[in-house]
Amino acid sequence: MTPQARLLLDTATAAAKAGGEVLMSYFRQGVSIRCKNGESADLVSEADVNAEQAVIRVIHAAFPDHSILGEESATDTDPNLPALWVIDPLDGTTNFLHDVPHFAVSIGYYERGVPVCAVIWNPARGDLYTAFKGSGAQYNGRPIHVNTTDRLDQSLIGTGFHVVRDGKMRATLGAIEELFGENIHCIRRFGSAALDLCQVASGLYGAYFEYQLSAWDFAAGLLIVQEAGGKVTAATGTPLLLQKSSILASNGLLHPIMEEIVGKHFKTI
Repeated sequence: MTPQARLLLDTATAAAKAGGEVLMSYFRQGVSIRCKNGESADLVSEADVNAEQAVIRVIHAAFPDHSILGEESATDTDPNLPALWVIDPLDGTTNFLHDVPHFAVSIGYYERGVPVCAVIWNPARGDLYTAFKGSGAQYNGRPIHVNTTDRLDQSLIGTGFHVVRDGKMRATLGAIEELFGENIHCIRRFGSAALDLCQVASGLYGAYFEYQLSAWDFAAGLLIVQEAGGKVTAATGTPLLLQKSSILASNGLLHPIMEEIVGKHFKTI
């Protein structure tokens, strides 16, 4: 790894841990909650905002001229900028606010729309997932890889539900029903898209899908899955762009059958 690559990865890791330290201070003491955009299930707290500020401070100390796309601070940054950090300071907010220790700080670094560096950190569990383009993916410093099953009836599948209980919810339930018809081992819904993607990268899930995520939800996890040997697209198999999108991540071998099922139900939305 070049000195510049090491600096990027070290900065992303330090920033994630700084954000995680803020989250854990609130996690132990409790937080006040408000709803985003009038949606009762779309929650945010002061922990999100303060954690993002901590992350940005670390990044700008090392790279003062780099751009930031953060869930709580900016939503209109050009995804094709030459140096862009995409930050979710608290992925799994509902878990966090209900004292469930399954949440993460997610940081992806992009150059002109291409993922280069990624860190996902669950401070409650001490789980650190990292990846650098061309250098593989790691969990707590050890290499990780997607699994090698090509059969749904040997697979555990992950999913998530959009906060708006509309057609996306019905499509998700329809896809789940069809997947059970294929005798999958089971469905898991843990409430953090970033960590769900890490589950695919680690070989625990054969695939994961969700019908709407924002760029910061998957910016880091996308690279971690790819560097672990997996495949990530939109639900219908089209390239996943750094914008609001559906997502399908898999070990690669399961992608065609997952795309057929998940894509079909996506078209009903």
